[in-house]
Amino acid sequence: MSFVQMLRAATAVDHQRVDDRFGGFTLDDADDYRRFLLAHGRALPAVEAVLAQAGDEEALPSWRPRTALLAADLAALGQPLPVPLAFEARGPARWGALYVIEGSRLGGQLLARAVPAGLPASYLAARHAAGEWRALLAALDVRAAAGGAEWAAAALAGAQATFALYGRAADQDAMATRSLPSRLAE
Repeated sequence: MSFVQMLRAATAVDHQRVDDRFGGFTLDDADDYRRFLLAHGRALPAVEAVLAQAGDEEALPSWRPRTALLAADLAALGQPLPVPLAFEARGPARWGALYVIEGSRLGGQLLARAVPAGLPASYLAARHAAGEWRALLAALDVRAAAGGAEWAAAALAGAQATFALYGRAADQDAMATRSLPSRLAE
């Protein structure tokens, strides 16, 4: 089994939990879609900031940030980018984080189809360049083979931490939405 196959299998439950949490948003409703983007805004910028700090010794494969696209979509909906949640990853854990956010780019393309015309969708519609996803997966396998079991365990932990971050971001929106009526009653 390749490292990527192991990573996919080992994070399947984490991935499903995040999909379930974000699956509660209705993307064809402007308010719900805004909340969906706000939840992403609590996670993606934090991960991208950590990846941008990677040094030469980590040699991450090339990747293209999407925070600016997310901020533009939120601005079009009259909403600033929220304060990101705390997130930390170092060394091989950054590779796991990169795997998660670049995988979410694939999922975003499918979700973009549910966003009706008239709502901004540049963040979800952002595609990989030709061969970019396959190159990342190949680089993960090569790096894991060179790094050994310790490297692979750290990369897996980074992927799991990234999925957990997205779960917390979605949960934070759900908590804010549930507490809204009680605040209005005060």
